[in-house]
Parts: sequence; structure tokens; C-alpha cells
Amino acid sequence: MDFGKLPDNEFPLVDFTLPADATITQQVLKDAKKPLKPELYVGCAKWGRKEWVGMIYPPKTKEANFLAEYVKHFNSIELNAVFYNMPKKEQVNGWREKAEASRNDFKFFPKFTQSISHMKRLKGAEEVTSQYLESISEFGDTLGPAFLQLSDNFGPKNFDILKEYLEHLPKDYDVFVEVRHKDWYADPVARKDLFEMMRDLKKGSIITDASGRRDCVHMELTIPDAFIRFVGNGLHPTDFSRIDEWVERLGEWSDQGLNKIYFFLHQHDEKDTPILADYTINKLNERLGTDLKRPGLIKQPEGLF
Repeated sequence: MDFGKLPDNEFPLVDFTLPADATITQQVLKDAKKPLKPELYVGCAKWGRKEWVGMIYPPKTKEANFLAEYVKHFNSIELNAVFYNMPKKEQVNGWREKAEASRNDFKFFPKFTQSISHMKRLKGAEEVTSQYLESISEFGDTLGPAFLQLSDNFGPKNFDILKEYLEHLPKDYDVFVEVRHKDWYADPVARKDLFEMMRDLKKGSIITDASGRRDCVHMELTIPDAFIRFVGNGLHPTDFSRIDEWVERLGEWSDQGLNKIYFFLHQHDEKDTPILADYTINKLNERLGTDLKRPGLIKQPEGLF
């Protein structure tokens, strides 16, 4: 994931401090029905990294078995694979069966296909949206919320298009939205209109924490569930201090009424992502009192934590 990537020598110039909670976040959490503990899902963005063989996958694991092995270590995945091509029902069924064979609590979080979000830009997308929804419905009980990522040139002038598209999605379908055009954040009116609209439609807002796009760390919750896309920098020391701050903020939100946490780890090079995920799960369990299983690292990192 190259979004928000910076050269290493610029890290000291970045203020990684998480902003204060937005007013809408405070109100949404105040109105939420507080659970004893939030549901916690932590995962990666892909399962197919050869470097994970010998790290979390047994030696000599074949690529065809990567998903089956991944599910043994994580309870969720941010499924970016379906962004590039419309998923086929047979393909989805195969993924679901591999997940169900290993555990009964695994969830796929599929990304909306680019033909909907980037090519049609939500206009006249009824047919491809129906096709997408029919395909991912094959996930059955393994289907988690889907996320709609809009391009960085989809700005506030498209507000009405986005609103109409979200209004016509099935009401019982859990969707989170990620916007990247800088004007959504820089223009106070556009920002307010966007997040209030999403709150009214009960659609979630994705918070993306990347080094070079601090505006996307907007801290605007529109439902009492948090979907975090965390982009690390190859196990740089700031990765761990940033995770520590997120753990504390999510703990505070949980104390106030947060229901669910979806935390997905990215790296510009994903080879070390399981190590950062292990650190994250351990810290979240300590803060939240949860007992999410940590990935079984075959090769333990030295000198990191």
C-alpha cells in the first residue's frame, strides 16, 4: 500500500499525534449501547506473501494453501483482491469454505470493486453493484462489513452522487466509506455535511492512518464501530508508538460505548505485517480485556518488543 508513503528521512518531521475526537464522535458514542467488551477484529490486507512461509506459515506451504493457513492466525482480512476484478460466486464460495474449515468466527471485509467506485464513480452503477452484492453474499456468515474507497479525485462536488448511492444500498448492509480528496477534510462545510450524512444513513467512516496524509486521520465516527486502516513503515520505531496511541484511544472509545473494532494492518511492503499485527493484538488485549488469539509467529522477532 503506497498511500501516504514518505521517505524515511521525513518521519521525524511528521506529527503522529492522534487528533482530538470530533464532536460527532462524542455524540455517537454517548448515544451508543455500551457492550461489556467490544468485538475485536484485527487482520492484514492479504494472505499471499511468500515471506510469511517460515514466519507464520509452516515451511514449504504452497500458495494454494496460504488462505487456509492465514485463517489459523487471524480472525479477519481486509479483502482488497475483489477491488481489481468483480468476484465470482464460485471464487467467494471457495474462500468461505477454506475459512469455515479452520474457524467459525472469521470475517471477510470486501472492498467495493473498482468498476463501481473508480470507473463508473457511483453513477449508473446499479447493475455492477447488484452483481457485486450477489457475489459477496456467498460469504454467508463469514461476511463482514464492506468498504467503499473513493478515488482522490472524487471530491465534495460529488456529494449528491455519494449520498444517492449510499441511500440505495440495502439498509441492512454494513458499509464503511473512505474518502481521499483533500477538500473533504480541508473544507469545514464539506466535512460536516459528509460525516453527518453518513451518520444519518448509518454508514461507517474509515479512518486511514498513513504518514503522508494526516488529514485522513479524521477521528469522525458516524456509527459506534471503528474501522482503522493503519499504514506502517516497515517496523520503524514510530510504528509501535503509533500503535500504542491507537490502543489507548480505542480503549477510551470502548469505555464510552464503542461496539466493534476493525483494525487492519498495512505496510508499504507487507512482508513484516504479521509482526506488527502480533504487537497490536497483544496491546489491544491488554487494554480492552479481550482475548483475541495472537498469530503464531514461528520466527520470533528479536529486539523489537
